[in-house]
Amino acid sequence: MTDPGLPAGPSEDGGDAEFDGDDELEASLGLEPARPSVEPGPRRLAVPDGEIVRRIDRFVADRTGLSRSFVQKLISDGRLVDDTGRRLRANSEVRGPGGVTLEVPPPEIPYHLEPDPSIPVDVVYEDDDVLVVNKPSGLVVHPAPGHWRGTLVNALLARGDHYGGIAGVARPGIVHRLDRDTSGLLIVARNDAAQAGLMAQLKARRVRKTYMALVQGSVAAAVGRVEAPIGRDPKDRKRMAVVADGRPASTGYRVRERFRDWTLLELDLITGRTHQIRVHFAALGHPVAGDPVYGTGTARKGPDGLERLFLHAWRLEFVSPASTRLLRLEAPLPDELEAVLEGLRAAEVSAGRRPSGGAG
Repeated sequence: MTDPGLPAGPSEDGGDAEFDGDDELEASLGLEPARPSVEPGPRRLAVPDGEIVRRIDRFVADRTGLSRSFVQKLISDGRLVDDTGRRLRANSEVRGPGGVTLEVPPPEIPYHLEPDPSIPVDVVYEDDDVLVVNKPSGLVVHPAPGHWRGTLVNALLARGDHYGGIAGVARPGIVHRLDRDTSGLLIVARNDAAQAGLMAQLKARRVRKTYMALVQGSVAAAVGRVEAPIGRDPKDRKRMAVVADGRPASTGYRVRERFRDWTLLELDLITGRTHQIRVHFAALGHPVAGDPVYGTGTARKGPDGLERLFLHAWRLEFVSPASTRLLRLEAPLPDELEAVLEGLRAAEVSAGRRPSGGAG
């Protein structure tokens, strides 16, 4: 079922991203600055009269000597404009005469990645190739500029294990991400072969990721599917939004429990766009409880007792690279989220109502 409240996106993924199967990881790529062949600062590139540039990212990469992935990162940060000051996209077409200006920021020097044994790692499953950990809310998954310490990666390094290195030096073993404020299951690869195999499963949509979320209001259908493209919010580049030219995004959902002002959902993340669940349900008028970015008013605060985002990655299904066995793993709702639900159930009973399930 496609929710009628949002437009359906195209049926196939577009783009040429390295990790096309999972934007949760893909959105983090390019954070470690490439060594630019031009000095930091503005650089104007002229487009001669009569010339048509079909893809501006390729044009800029060719003219500056910067890697195309680094140029695309700068473009996504709004650092490429035309002569009118309009921000351009990677696939923008530019006609001469005219030009574009690229702002190259100073490279940030990363800290050495230090093991941090003070951060606990809750291991749900492990074999020779894979760790599955239950990440708490508030913990960043991997280092990035401005945040080189206190992450899950720093905690993993303290275990003394080896991890896959194909996603970059700041992301050893990382296959996909969870937002800082989202808790739940996360896969970590212990070698390059496992990391490559797991990323291939993600790209082929063979990893099933199921979440639990409490959203504001009453979701009408007991079972449904949201199909709506997601891209950068044109009004705020730090946020994502449902946009007509975004990347296809699909979220399945089932109602687990209904309350007077809230609905508990079980969600299948069919694609892996950045902030996908939060963006989809905010666009439907049912923002996730406790969301400081996409929620407003009551939704932003959430029910009594909620002090974090009510979003939890509670189930994973994937094939173990070591044994080719299908693994089904679960992490129950954290105590602080379960306590919020108990409070809602008690309020329903005191008001003479019964919390209802998906068919209610």
